[in-house]
Amino acid sequence: MPTYAYACKDCSHAFEIVQSFTDSSLTSCPECQGTLRKKFNSVGVVFKGSGFYRTDSRAAKGSTVSPAPAPAPAATPAPAAASAS
Repeated sequence: MPTYAYACKDCSHAFEIVQSFTDSSLTSCPECQGTLRKKFNSVGVVFKGSGFYRTDSRAAKGSTVSPAPAPAPAATPAPAAASAS
């Protein structure tokens, strides 16, 4: 369950509370019964690795992307020479 931060508009009392996503927001301050406002913090998400940025999935403007070289055919063993007796 997420932790939400609230601050009172009247007495400036600030606190955090753990609430479910389905719970309604708090409206009255537990200290003075004043009006509360919900504070928003930065999100703690970090994108690491490739595939998250615009430059990871697009070629540079004006450049062409050449296809990968075809693999070399597999070498086949030479037939064994029949030995003359």
